[in-house]
Amino acid sequence: MPLIPKRWQDSATETVQVVLPNDSNPLGFILGGTVMHLIDITGAIACHRHTNTLALTAAVDGLEFVHPIKVGDMIILKSRVTGTFRTSLEVEVEVFSEEILTGARRLTSRAYLTFVSIDAEGRPQPVAPLLIETPEDEALSRDANARRVERLARRHKGAASA
Repeated sequence: MPLIPKRWQDSATETVQVVLPNDSNPLGFILGGTVMHLIDITGAIACHRHTNTLALTAAVDGLEFVHPIKVGDMIILKSRVTGTFRTSLEVEVEVFSEEILTGARRLTSRAYLTFVSIDAEGRPQPVAPLLIETPEDEALSRDANARRVERLARRHKGAASA
């Protein structure tokens, strides 16, 4: 039975929480590992919503910490599916900080995660195609495909040298 294409809006996810002292370094900024953990969870939720299956994180591409997030501010993570493949998909996660007192918001990080859809026994499962509706959707999908080609080339190169 063919899988029905899905819109990215149907699986988009937003996570918001306050940065507390137990999540910070001695300088009063959120730990990078905590941000990575939240990126993985928020990305996985979008993945699960798109596939309706279990999933494993296979790769993280392009994670950079552009601005720190300080204790007391909110961290906001927004995820969306940007590309689908046979048994995997890419999810973009954007991270923002929001100052409690001013409401000022800025982009602090962005990452692209690849998840593999699996069944209960851990076997890869087919992924529903992503419905491309706008030029922006097309550009994001094209970029996701380019990142996939690069990632697979790195993996192939690494396996050849081992």
